[in-house]
Amino acid sequence: MQLSTIFNKWSQTSLVLRIFAGLIIGACLGLIVPQWTGISILGIVFVSALKAIAPVLVAVLVAASIAKAGGGLGPRFRVVISRYMLSTFIAAMCAVVGSFMFPVTLQLSDVVEGAAPGALTDVFSNLVTNMVSNPIASVSQANYIGILFWAILMGIALKLKASQKTIDVVQDFSHVITQTVKWVIQFAPFGILGLVFTSVSESGLEVFTTYGHLVLLLVGCMLANTLIFNPLISFLMLRRNPYPLLFTCLKESGLQAFFTRSSAANIPINMNLCKKLGLDEDFYSVSIPLGATINMDGAAVTITVMTMAVAHTVGVDVTFASALFLSIIATLGACGTSGVAGGSLLLIPMACSFFNIGNDIAMQAVGVGFIIGVIQDSVETALNSSGDVFFTATAEYYDRMKKAEQPNID
Repeated sequence: MQLSTIFNKWSQTSLVLRIFAGLIIGACLGLIVPQWTGISILGIVFVSALKAIAPVLVAVLVAASIAKAGGGLGPRFRVVISRYMLSTFIAAMCAVVGSFMFPVTLQLSDVVEGAAPGALTDVFSNLVTNMVSNPIASVSQANYIGILFWAILMGIALKLKASQKTIDVVQDFSHVITQTVKWVIQFAPFGILGLVFTSVSESGLEVFTTYGHLVLLLVGCMLANTLIFNPLISFLMLRRNPYPLLFTCLKESGLQAFFTRSSAANIPINMNLCKKLGLDEDFYSVSIPLGATINMDGAAVTITVMTMAVAHTVGVDVTFASALFLSIIATLGACGTSGVAGGSLLLIPMACSFFNIGNDIAMQAVGVGFIIGVIQDSVETALNSSGDVFFTATAEYYDRMKKAEQPNID
């Protein structure tokens, strides 16, 4: 049988089924032969390939989409950005309520060394600096704020100054990059196999026994936001059952993001899902990488819960007003979270500073965060990334609904 025939049959099999098979095989191998550490290379190669191609994909697709886009994108962008921010704020508030209802304290002793933003102004300063960084460096370093900024400018310049032939060449190049991404995604089952093997073989049950209460609070708040409040936002906009769309996003985007633990690495997967949903490429090619930067529900939950836990541990009296302010800080700070594993944890000291909690104590909470990261960061990334597609689709369906309601005037 020819190699192309085998590959075609492999590609025609449901990707989700193949991923579940990889998940089960990886878990079994991790339990039975944990010493076979070479299996981990499958996960490393897969995630590295996604991280390598994602910046190029975003840069080319955004520039190409802006260059050929017509009118009508503005309202959709306003809708999706407002929903990203609203969802993140609700997530932070949910974490505040959960922390009051089920207060958690931490065992803080060893000081963890590390660099973290000292104030919210540092976060915004970093965002602005990243925005205007060298465009080539932005692509090579996966700086998505810089990639978006320069790609949008170049897309506008192409639209205003370039000939149609030049725009067609950029479009063709975007199709080439998209096809390359599709080939990488076809090997997701092997990548998931390697990632699951690594998690199962290296992580014991200590995370559940020592930090079980904290993990349950974090995951519970994230799930409440994802399964209750986000669908509610979508329902109020579309007036239809949001759960079929939500479960599709969780199954096809969230599952892989859970194991890659990187919103940036999941951008190609999300774009592929948007295409399967029949969404407008001009829209999702910008909204998806934007969501990987500012749609950070899980990060807002992590920052808020961990900060409240430190406050409870050191005996700080948290009032409702200060908790509300913490939610705003966590929402804005989460937008500056890098799309890599553990990106939200280094913002905990910034949030703690508003309760006059010193950096030495706050950085110990960061250390705890890295211990439970195998669960916390996996769930956080899965919910963040699947939410990017969920709200992108919601914004487009809302736009279509509004256009359908407009009367036809001949």
